[in-house]
Amino acid sequence: MKQFRPFLLVLPLMLAGCSTLSSMSWSSLSPFNWFGDQVMVTEQGVGKISASTAFNEEAIDEGLGGGYRLRGGAETRNGSIVNFYEALSDNTVRLTLYGKGGGRVEQVVVADPAIPSATGIKIGTPFSALYSKAFGACQKGDGAERDSVVCAAPQSGHISYVFSGSWHGPDELMPSDDALKSWKVSKIIWHSAANPA
Repeated sequence: MKQFRPFLLVLPLMLAGCSTLSSMSWSSLSPFNWFGDQVMVTEQGVGKISASTAFNEEAIDEGLGGGYRLRGGAETRNGSIVNFYEALSDNTVRLTLYGKGGGRVEQVVVADPAIPSATGIKIGTPFSALYSKAFGACQKGDGAERDSVVCAAPQSGHISYVFSGSWHGPDELMPSDDALKSWKVSKIIWHSAANPA
């Protein structure tokens, strides 16, 4: 009888757990499903969006897995008209994709906390987790990013991180390395062209 005692002690716990786990999908525990649906920023693109993705609503919707509501628009950059699609979830812009009508996706700006880079960097990652200094990797942002600092991702030719934070110095100057330590990733940018300026 002694050999059955541990089993009798564990049995009520197992039965109690069954009701909790009954709604759980056991297939989700398969290693094949752990990363299958995870949209990430990689050297090749964002999710299934890549440099070969046509810049139109249908192709972009398919590339993002249909999880966002898309709306198109245009803006002026350096005197040129640039087309974009915004991908919204809960009425919040999560991604902005840029390109030319009839062309391919050229840039994706990710502001969705649920989309990390392939190296695990995500919205909210501090500057100090990636860089010890800005020199050689970062530059002052311009346009919509003028209050931010844009840094090339380490060992990457296609990914940049936009850092935002508090800075009390002159607007035209790059914040000091000391100040940047506490700044956090506010956007992840993927560029189809290598080594973007």
